[in-house]
Amino acid sequence: MGMESKVIAYIHETAVVAPGARIAKNVEIGPYSVIGEHVEIGEGTKIGPHVVITGWTQIGRDCKIFQGASIGEEPQDLKFKGEKSYVFIGDRTTIREGATVHRATGEGEETRIGSDCLLMALTHVAHNCVLGNHVIMSNVASVAGHVVVEDRVVIGGMAGVHQFVKIGRNAMVAGMARLTQDVVPYTMVAGYQARTVGLNSVGISRAGISLASRRCLKQAYKILYRSGLKLSQAIAVIEQEVDNCEEMEHLLRFLRNADRGICRERREHDID
Repeated sequence: MGMESKVIAYIHETAVVAPGARIAKNVEIGPYSVIGEHVEIGEGTKIGPHVVITGWTQIGRDCKIFQGASIGEEPQDLKFKGEKSYVFIGDRTTIREGATVHRATGEGEETRIGSDCLLMALTHVAHNCVLGNHVIMSNVASVAGHVVVEDRVVIGGMAGVHQFVKIGRNAMVAGMARLTQDVVPYTMVAGYQARTVGLNSVGISRAGISLASRRCLKQAYKILYRSGLKLSQAIAVIEQEVDNCEEMEHLLRFLRNADRGICRERREHDID
């Protein structure tokens, strides 16, 4: 850490900051926190007590990291052999007490969290995950390795997401849900064996999606879930019958790449 950083950052006397760490101005580092040799912390970020940030980790501007969080530690993956890998966290993201974010498996690979996210207490983001912007993970929610979470997703408390699952933008996952298949953008899923329970109408509205686009999404939802068509057939019908818009293009692109299959709609006889 250079002399300039010592002057303009606020580092508690009990914190341990490695000489090679790059600390921008107006950063605060609380008591007994440990900052590793290859860490970069952006301007205005506040780090509470007993936080450990290690590995090749880069944190953006104006983030808040609360006590006991662990960021950039080696992944919980038997394939990991000590290779150089990364964690990137955007601007204005908040990480609450006891949360864990692990760096990637694979030389040069990365775990990435976007800007304006909120990871509540005891959440876990595993190796090679990619979280978009404005993502909220409620308490004790966990995402396994290689999970992709698109923008403005909300994941409820204690939800568990299987490795390689994708959660589409503006989706909402209920608390304690168990996800083993991809979550279609703009939908809500719930249940131990997660099933789709409708469009995320509130989330879509709050995101500022136009009324015309919302009508298109509703039409596409009915074709996808109520027509009895196979996924490939439903995609073809949506392409033909639903007006095109940016949201529809994103939905169709997601469906074409749903490698694990998609969460199907809940039926009355389903038992969680």
